[in-house]
Amino acid sequence: MRLIDSHVNLHHEAFAGDLDEVMARARAAGVIGMLTISDKRASTGAILARAAAYPNVWRSVGVHPHYVKDDPDLTAEALVDLAQPADVVGIGECGLDHHYEYSPRDIQEQAFRMHIEAARRTGLPLIIHTREADEATLAILKEEQGAGAFTPLLHCYTGGLKLAEAVVAMGGYVSFAGIVTFKAAENVREVARAAPLDRLLVETDCPYLAPVPHRGRRCEPAHVVDVAMKLAELKGVGPEDLADATTANFFRLFARASLTDPA
Repeated sequence: MRLIDSHVNLHHEAFAGDLDEVMARARAAGVIGMLTISDKRASTGAILARAAAYPNVWRSVGVHPHYVKDDPDLTAEALVDLAQPADVVGIGECGLDHHYEYSPRDIQEQAFRMHIEAARRTGLPLIIHTREADEATLAILKEEQGAGAFTPLLHCYTGGLKLAEAVVAMGGYVSFAGIVTFKAAENVREVARAAPLDRLLVETDCPYLAPVPHRGRRCEPAHVVDVAMKLAELKGVGPEDLADATTANFFRLFARASLTDPA
């Protein structure tokens, strides 16, 4: 299989000691590219360094809803400026987290709208984190779609079918991580079964959420194979077909990304 891990966190301290080995294992497993994600503006330098160090690693720019309270000067203009380099292929991750609420809801919503405006201006996909916030996320997406088009991606999706179907209807995509393999996650599998194959992406969100059979250990990009195998089972297609579809979907969505070393 040739897979793209559409959401990794390579600048995380969990990878500080052995990233070369982690990347070698991913390549051996068939991971031909990955998107390393921004959590805050202060991480930009570290994320850039990780992306520059390895072939076929692209990056995003954005501020996770956990951290928007710590970035009061964030604007759409600032995000647009950060998105100018060619290796930046997406805006986010951004969105709403009503589970932890490390940032107040009003600040989360304001920042979410800034990211949407940046996605609209740049034409880059919007990488969305939404947790226990389906209705609020959908309301903002619908309102903002009325102000001008942008393409949403629900990352590591654990929400309901209604939001997923609405995002697909907007021309968006849905990505699943290792949670889809968890015993108690039948609700996630239900959405995965319903999602159109041409709108699916795979990810690890590593170092978090290691899939079965790696639960309890650090997650790595190589583990995206386990996610893909489970999704293939749920969709009733062969693993190679699932890999081909999700890889094609990635490059259709993240149109600025291209393989420099396809081997």
